Parts: sequence; structure tokens; C-alpha cells
Amino acid sequence: MDATIILPILKKKLAYLSGGKDRRSGLILTIPLCLEQTSMDELSVTLDYLLGIPSDKCKARGFTVIVDGRKSQWNVVKTVVLMLQNVVPAEVSLVCVVKPDEFWDKKVTHFCFWKEKDRLGFEVILVSANKLTRYIEPCQLTEEFGGSLTYDHIDWLNKRLVFEKFTKESTSLLDELSVINNGVEQANQQEKERPLEFNFLPSVDPETVLQTGHELLSELQQRRFNGSDGGVAWSPMDDELLAQPQVMKLLDSLREQYTRYQEVCRQRSKRTQLEEIQQKVMQVVTWLEGPGSEPLRSQWGIGDSIRASQALQQKHEEIESQHSEWFAVYVELNQQIAALLNAGDEEDLVELKSLQQQLSDVCYRQASQLEFRQNLLQTALEFHSVAQDMSQQLDGLLGMLCVDVAPTDGSAIQQTLKLLEEKLKSVDSGLQGLREKGQVLLDQITGQAAWAYGKDVSIENKENVEHIQGVMEDMQLRKQRCEDMVDVRRLKMLQMVQLFKCEEDAAQAVEWLGELLEALLKTYIRLGDDAQESRVLLEKHRKFVDVAQSTYDYGRQLLQATVVLCQSLRCTSRSSGDTLPRLNRVWKQFTITSDERVHRLEMSIAFHSTAEKILQDCPDQPEDINDLDQYEEVEAVGKSLLDRLTVPVVYPDGTEQYLGTPSDMASTAEHIKEKMRLVSLRRQQLNDLDADTES
Repeated sequence: MDATIILPILKKKLAYLSGGKDRRSGLILTIPLCLEQTSMDELSVTLDYLLGIPSDKCKARGFTVIVDGRKSQWNVVKTVVLMLQNVVPAEVSLVCVVKPDEFWDKKVTHFCFWKEKDRLGFEVILVSANKLTRYIEPCQLTEEFGGSLTYDHIDWLNKRLVFEKFTKESTSLLDELSVINNGVEQANQQEKERPLEFNFLPSVDPETVLQTGHELLSELQQRRFNGSDGGVAWSPMDDELLAQPQVMKLLDSLREQYTRYQEVCRQRSKRTQLEEIQQKVMQVVTWLEGPGSEPLRSQWGIGDSIRASQALQQKHEEIESQHSEWFAVYVELNQQIAALLNAGDEEDLVELKSLQQQLSDVCYRQASQLEFRQNLLQTALEFHSVAQDMSQQLDGLLGMLCVDVAPTDGSAIQQTLKLLEEKLKSVDSGLQGLREKGQVLLDQITGQAAWAYGKDVSIENKENVEHIQGVMEDMQLRKQRCEDMVDVRRLKMLQMVQLFKCEEDAAQAVEWLGELLEALLKTYIRLGDDAQESRVLLEKHRKFVDVAQSTYDYGRQLLQATVVLCQSLRCTSRSSGDTLPRLNRVWKQFTITSDERVHRLEMSIAFHSTAEKILQDCPDQPEDINDLDQYEEVEAVGKSLLDRLTVPVVYPDGTEQYLGTPSDMASTAEHIKEKMRLVSLRRQQLNDLDADTES
């Protein structure tokens, strides 16, 4: 019975051989009952098919049947067990009925299987799923019974279908090949001289059948020896179930008959190939030595530009396209001749080698000529491409040199100068590349006469050589002119860099002088608390003025240098209209402010010196400090200094600036007033002392 006939029934999985074995090495037959009503006829058909698979030796060990009744009713289970008596009574050794955990207890008492053992012919036990391992090893039970054996029913069914299909096709193919081979051998013995008219082909492709068989055998061997998940996964299609031996036997027979069939076909094909090869070889040789050589004899130029070289390349590609069709025929013929030579028929060896040698000589000579011409045109195209790039680079460099330089700052000039140097370096590299390409092209042209078909190509070569040398000489002259112009431009740009640097430094000097002025107005404003401190501040101020003077002189020198550079470059400097007036203006403001501070420090020294002299304690000689002029001088200088603190510095442009903030001036004034008060108090004390003396 074929599986394809009962395929819908087999897909229902009413029963199956999982590949597991009991402790007696008997196969385990599993009948999974379900909630739906099980058709006994379909189950019977399934059992008949499954029991027809194992060998007689395997059947003799007996079967252990597992009836899974956990999802079924008791009467269905009982019917199935009784049916086993009729279907497989001799093969069944043990029936394990897997029962639900909490049912059938009362109904079992009405039908005790163990009492019916003699009538049934096999032992029946009721067991829970978790106790099934008492009778069967866990590794031989599937996962649904708590075991570790993997079983895929769909996979098994697909493999079974492939096995049966292969068996059927291979048996039919063996019969067909046997008939064909025997008939051809008889015909060859009767008529050896007359070509065999043989058109009989097998109904199926032998290669396909063999491939199917090998894949099936490989799958069976893998399942047999490798197993699944690292364990041994027994299958109903292993060697004990006759799958491997049967497949191997069919494959051996099929290979034998197919080998004989291939030899018959090879002999017939070889005779036909030899005749076709002779005809095609003559066609190829005739075309290559005739029409195929004419275009190459007329093509010698290399072109004088990229467009001309590309046009010649396009023509050459058309010639190669024509040859490629014949070269393809040559390759095919060469392969066919090599195959016939490998066959080893002595009567054909001499003729085949002669044809092969003639064909190879003509094709290799023509291919060499095409390759030489293609390389020559490619080198010419590269040469003209480099020459065009070189010409464009020289044009770009000349364009830069013809445009007057008008940068905005020194960094822009540096960038322009760097770009100019890079372009000049690129031109040098391009010219070197042009010389190399030109020399390669000249060498190739010199070797062109090696296959000139006896034609004098000196005129064509002379024109090509003169063109190449002329291009290289022209580029050399243009490069030399550009280098001379670059030298002049480089000198001018370096002077401009120096000019911008002087202008930037002069502007920096103005900024520094402005910062010194700002410090003089905001920071260096103290007049000192005594004569000594005032003298120290005056000395520091003079050094501060020296620094400002040096800054001013530096700025003047830079501006004078810009004037000289502008005269050399014949351009107008921005400093003459902006930086110089700013420098003079800031310096004038600084000198006015400095003079004011010097005046205030000198008044402070005079004030503190006289006040300190008055305030010294000299009780033995009161007459020495009783000079009214000194008191009046202190009072006059103090008032003048106080008035001076409130007066701003007035610049030539009419602007005013105060030395220090109002709080700074108030603090200085308070200190002066305090010292004037002490001097006045001392004067009062002396007046009182004089009055006491007179009385």
C-alpha cells in the first residue's frame, strides 16, 4: 500500500511508530486517542500500513502498543484494544493503556484486561503517564509521555513519501534503461559501419532520480548515526526497517544501468561531434585569416586628441566585437576537441591534435594583434588625457597669475601663496606623468612593426612620434613661462604679507597705548598717604611713561615701514589715513594725562613734606615750627590739590576724563583734609602756648 493513497488518513496521526523501543528491543506503536470520535476503519488502515514497514526480524521481537486514552472515553479505549487482537495479534507483546488520573476506576472493574490475556494473546496494563517509565526507558518515550525522544510526524510522513516515490521511479527507470542498453548493444553488433539512429530516451531524468536517492540515503544515514539533540533518534526508516538497504540496492543498480546508458550516448555524441568540429574549425580559420585581418591592416594611427583616440577605440571595439563571436566558437571547439582527446580513441587522436594546433595558432596570433592594438590606443588615450589635464592646469595657473592680487589681509595672501605653490607642484607632477606616458607610448609604437603584415609603417609611426614629442615640448615651454611669472608673483606677495604684518602690528601698538591710557585713568590714580609714598608713585609713573613712549615709537616705526612697502608695491596703505592719526591722538591724550598726574604727585609731595615737618614733635624748640609761612603754604597747597582733584583732564578734541572714580577722589580728598586739620590743630596749640608765655 502506497502512502499517497491513504495520505489524508496518515496526516491525522491516528497511530505512529516513533522509533522508540521497549526493553526487549521491540518497536513501540503509539495510538493517540483524542476527544473526537476515532474512525476504527481509518485506524485499521493506518495500522495495516505501519505494520507493513518493519522487517520480519523486527516484527518477531514483538510490539509494545501505547494507547493514550487520557483524552478519550473508556469504551473507545476498550474497542481499540480489542481491535488489536484482530489486526496484529501475533506481533503485540504488551499494550500500555495510559489512563486519566481520576477516571475509569469504577468501569475498570467491569472489564479486567489481565483476565483476558489468554484470549487476547497479549498483556494489557492500565498505567498513568508518569508511571509509564516503569515499562519503557524515558529516552525511548516521546515528549508527550515525559520522555526525551523527538518525533515529528509531518517530517516522517514527508520522508516516507520521498522514499516511496524514489522506490517507484527508480524501479521503473531501471526497467527502461535495461531495455535501452540491451537494444543498443544488439544493434551495434549487427551494424557497426552504419550510424546508429537512436532517439529512445527514458521517461524520467536519471540524474534527478539519483540525486533524490542520494539525498534520501544521506538523510537516513544522518538520522541513523547522528540522531537529534545529541542523542540517538531512532526512526522507522533506519536499517532495521529496510529503508537504507533498499535505497542502497536501488542506487547501485541504477548507477550501473545509467553508466552503461551514458557510454552509449557518449559514443554516439563523439562521432557526431567530430564531424561538426572539422567543419567549424575550417570556418574559423578562413574568417580570421581573411575578412578578420583586413581592418587591422588599415588601422595604424593613435589620434591627436582625446576625442580622436576615443573614436579609434570605438572602431577597434567594433572590430573586437566581430572577433569575439569567432573567439567564442574557438573556445567551444577547443573544449570539444579536448574532451575527445581525453576519451582516448587512437584513430582520432592525430586528426584532432592537428585541428587543435591549427586553430590555436591562428586564434592566438589574431588575439595578440587585437590586444596590442587595444593597449596602444589605451596608452594613447591616457597620454592625451594627461596632456589635456596638464594644459588645463597651466591655464588655471596662468589665470591666477594674470589677475592682480587684492587680498584683504595677510592670512588671505598666505592662502593664495600656498595655493599658487600647490598648483605649481601639481604642474610639475603632471609634466612628469606626461613624460612617462609619452615614453611608454613611444616604446609601444616602436614595437608596432613586429606584426605589420609586411607593410611599411615608418611614415605612420613618424607622424605619431612627432606628435607625441611636440606635445611634450609645448607643455615644457608653457610650464617654464608660468614658473617665471610665479617667481615674480611670489616676491610681490611676500612683500604684501610684510605690509599687512606691519599694519597689524601698528594697530596693535595703538591698542596697547590705549590700554595704557585706560590704566592711567582708572588704575594708577593714588597720590600717596605721605611724602615717601608719593615719591615712590612718581618714580613708578615715570617708568610707566617710558613704556608708553617705547610703544609709541614702535608704532611710528611700523607705520614708516608701511609707507616704504606701499611705495615699492605702488599701492595705498590704509595706515596713512587711519592708524597714524589714531596713534597720534592716543599719544597726545596719554601725554596730557601723564602731565596732569605728574603735577598732582609733585603737589602731593610738597603738601606731605611740609605737613609732616610741621607735625613733628619738637617741644624744646617750638620756635622752629612756628613759621607762619609754612602753615600758610600747607593750607594753600592742600586747597590747590583739593581743587585739582575735582578738575577733569581736557583733551584737544574737547573731551574730558577724570582721573579715577568719584569715590576714589573722595577718599584722597578726605585724607588730605584730615592732614590739613591736624596741621591746623597744631597751629592752634602753638598759638595757645605763645599766649600763655606772654601772660
